[in-house]
Amino acid sequence: MTATAAQTVPAAVATEPLQTVLRELPVPDIGPDEGLLRVEVAGVCGTDFQIYCRRSRGAHLGPLILGHENIGTVAAVGEAAAARWGVRVGDRVAVEEFIPCGVCRLCRSGHYRICAATDSRGGQPFLRYGSTPVDRAPGLWGGFSRLLYLHPNAVVYRLPDGLDADLAALFVPLANGIRWVVHEAGGTVGQSIVIQGPGQHGLGCVVAAKEAGMGPIIVSGLAADAQRLAVATRLGADHVVEADRSDLVARVTELPGGEGADVVVDTTPGATAPVTAAVAMAAKRGVVILAGSKHGQPIGDFPHDMVVRKEVMLRGVRGHDHRSVEPALAILTAGRYPLELMTTHRFGLDEVDRALRMVGERTDPDAIHVNVCPAASLHEDVVPA
Repeated sequence: MTATAAQTVPAAVATEPLQTVLRELPVPDIGPDEGLLRVEVAGVCGTDFQIYCRRSRGAHLGPLILGHENIGTVAAVGEAAAARWGVRVGDRVAVEEFIPCGVCRLCRSGHYRICAATDSRGGQPFLRYGSTPVDRAPGLWGGFSRLLYLHPNAVVYRLPDGLDADLAALFVPLANGIRWVVHEAGGTVGQSIVIQGPGQHGLGCVVAAKEAGMGPIIVSGLAADAQRLAVATRLGADHVVEADRSDLVARVTELPGGEGADVVVDTTPGATAPVTAAVAMAAKRGVVILAGSKHGQPIGDFPHDMVVRKEVMLRGVRGHDHRSVEPALAILTAGRYPLELMTTHRFGLDEVDRALRMVGERTDPDAIHVNVCPAASLHEDVVPA
């Protein structure tokens, strides 16, 4: 693959801890099995901030372009790739972050999200949008750029006409919620659920639980999360609890029946106390979904005997798959929920650092889903004809 002479594209490259630099990167020629995406919106996730900090994640990855919740239009596509993805130039698409091998046991069984070939925390070379260094050709591996390289193994979904790009970028938290709540926890009509954390992924779980007919739906947060908790109510939560002002476990066990929740989903990042609380709130034979990264911290007071006594099932989860992304896109298209309440902030390429800090440091406690919109930068768009 060669770069087209004198053609470059602007990108925000994360070079050092807590720092990105605007760079011009070469626009590659595209072969028959590849493509280029003109990025309209790239959502900012907590994982982006972790890599940006270069502590528990990203410490040895080198300079890279962050951004793995990517929406855009096809700018160039080879003939074989167009046939495989069912797209043509000008189509709007969503691109998953995973670039799996497609042939291993995990890929063949539908679990491509944890394929070793796309695992940025594994011990072998990998490819993954938002995590792959720029020195891996062609360099355009993240959404905080005007163009994104579409690898032959990219997982691409054509979007319906008329779907707003900012809303479309919610496909990741919604798909995560669907997979975690419905596919992994088995949530169904009439079951109770507690969702710990009213961030983008927690709110995605609210929508998934509502779609599944679950209830009551209880969402916990902190006093600083008042606006996020209000959005949870608008999306379908029956109860919200400020866990730093109320005893969450007591509130849950005081609900009718007093048996605890059928499903508990922990989406909280960093804090370990919600894990023990989740087990305490779970009903006998309940399911606890562990989705929030604890950044390597051990759960020192893990209630093993309570898990055994209540026969609680624990399930760790990472990401989404075809079965959850497609219904997430259908929900976004249907317009049954005021999902625009989740899209709170937009930034250009020259403000990527501010966007990342807003998500990771809560510089605005009301922020939920923050988007980077590369076309808002002052740079000219350069796309091969």
